[in-house]
Amino acid sequence: MREFVLPRFPRYVYACAALVVACLKTGALELLQDPLSAWYADFFTELPNAFWRAAVPPEMTVAEVDFITRVGGLDRGARVLDVPCGSGRHTLELARRGCRVTGLDVSEEAVDHARGAAAAERLRVDLRVGDMRTLPTDIRVDAAVCMGNAFGYLDHAGTRKFLADLAGLVMPGGTLVLDYGFVAETLLPHLQLEEPPMTIGGVEAVSVNEYDTTNSRWITRFTFRRGDEEHHGTSVQHVYTCAEVTRLVTEAGFTRITLYGDTDETPFHLGSPRLLLVADRAE
Repeated sequence: MREFVLPRFPRYVYACAALVVACLKTGALELLQDPLSAWYADFFTELPNAFWRAAVPPEMTVAEVDFITRVGGLDRGARVLDVPCGSGRHTLELARRGCRVTGLDVSEEAVDHARGAAAAERLRVDLRVGDMRTLPTDIRVDAAVCMGNAFGYLDHAGTRKFLADLAGLVMPGGTLVLDYGFVAETLLPHLQLEEPPMTIGGVEAVSVNEYDTTNSRWITRFTFRRGDEEHHGTSVQHVYTCAEVTRLVTEAGFTRITLYGDTDETPFHLGSPRLLLVADRAE
């Protein structure tokens, strides 16, 4: 029998194959195929973060955390995961109320800001730099919250994995809270591609919007300016219908899903300003 001999390829072919394997293991292949798939990884630098820190009034954070603690039945000592936590506005407010909070965000600048604010108030919080695609495995929580439209950051496969990973961290009977202003029933009735420039906290933000009908994505190209500083970045929000979000959450292992249109617990309806989804971890 003739011996089978593997063909010899140029060395660069093996190098490319090794790169693809490494990308598959780390999730970077998705980024090679679509540079916008992990846009948030380097979007949230100091200028964008400073803009959004100034844009949200403290009373909004208080109202949102009132809602979270109310629908989740969270008392002092409750364990909460806030992901992504940004500059920590929900993490810190939950900690002020006695919750034991773990906050995770990919932006080192935002996490450093949150750590400084926590230290100034002597709040005990567990703040970590990390990607929402790779959640910590060393915690179990009574509630997980995903606020500020971050639910739409990932592609469809990434969103399914994110929800499944959250289900693995939330204790049976625990609570999931998703905040999503880019659900189709909210976004499309009020769709405006043109927005005027805004200056908040000394940072000017200019945005150019595009609705990608093929992939149901809201794409915004930002320019942030403060004095001589300038930062350019592109954000991508995957647009789901309420039915799609509900199905994804159910498939991940959550049940008893309720849809609210705002923090006053108004039932969600077409044109609501946002979707606040509350679900229980199946027991």
